Amino acid sequence: MPHLIILGIRGIPAAHGGFETFAERLALWLRDRGWKVTVYSQGSETGERYEDRWEGIDRIHLPVKQDGALGTIEFDIKATRDSLKRPGMILTLGYNTGFLCAWLRLCGRMNYINMDGLEWKRAKYAFWPRLYLWINERLAAWSGNRLIADHPAIADHLATRTARSRISMIAYGADSVEDADPAPLARLGLEPGRFFTLIARPEPENSVLEIVTAFSEKPRDAKLALLGNYCPTNPYHEAVRAAAGSDVVFTGAIYDRATLAALRYHSIAYLHGHQVGGTNPSLVEALGAGNAIIAHDNKFNRWVAGDAGLYFADIEEAAACISALMDSPDLRTRLSAAARERWKREFTWPAILDQYERLLKTGAGIAYAKA
Repeated sequence: MPHLIILGIRGIPAAHGGFETFAERLALWLRDRGWKVTVYSQGSETGERYEDRWEGIDRIHLPVKQDGALGTIEFDIKATRDSLKRPGMILTLGYNTGFLCAWLRLCGRMNYINMDGLEWKRAKYAFWPRLYLWINERLAAWSGNRLIADHPAIADHLATRTARSRISMIAYGADSVEDADPAPLARLGLEPGRFFTLIARPEPENSVLEIVTAFSEKPRDAKLALLGNYCPTNPYHEAVRAAAGSDVVFTGAIYDRATLAALRYHSIAYLHGHQVGGTNPSLVEALGAGNAIIAHDNKFNRWVAGDAGLYFADIEEAAACISALMDSPDLRTRLSAAARERWKREFTWPAILDQYERLLKTGAGIAYAKA
């Protein structure tokens, strides 16, 4: 029985972000195809290390003493040390602790690394965190047996760090949303077909302030549902609040799948301001829901959304894109159809997970036969 150990996430079932969702989907996919899968989970209800099983997946829970980023580093160190005690190939999600990938390499362990995006370029980080991430990206690129890029531009970037022959490009997946109960919208003060949606961490590189400013420049006869946590002590968060007109709805962070499906399926369009990164999960999920897209104009978003999007470089262009979709139902219909076609061609979960299994079986030295 082939054995995969997954490192670099907080645990499954998914409750945090794209990597956790992907890990859950991959673990269940491999379980159904005869793999043994072990996932490390950050935190322990007992305060001690313990193991259990969830849906046939082995989970190892490790307590941590620190909070925030230091707690994550503490957890990653403990998980890496623990993984050295058991056989199996390793899949590390993210390079934020690339020094641990180097440790695994020196110990002779097979480690495939999903290299995530260009984390060290994010505007939210000061010089020292950026330097830390830059160094760890280099260490991970050197030490991984195989590097996985989720976007062609990320693969091109990684090719400046190591040989292209060591890099595989596999994107991210999403489910199709063919229908959604609109009931959750009423609790948020929203009506089907009368709102836009933006799901992003409120950070400068995600263009949240620019989008909110563009939306709020005049009455829209529609609302903007703004998902995410906004802290009153964070200057950027407060700048977004100050720019928001009366039709901007701050929903808070939402993880409930039924509510997210309703927000995506019933919105006029999905607004995506990410400037740094590869294939963003929220953008892929919007395509799967048939959302028309308004996205920041960069190589990452243009490859993902393709003909399903209108693109902006500044506040004026964002406002024009919003107005264009408000004024033209035919344009919304055309972009929505293009979104579903783009999702079907590139981002279905079975296709993505099948590519991962092929790659992992190659690393494990197993002949591949498609189910």
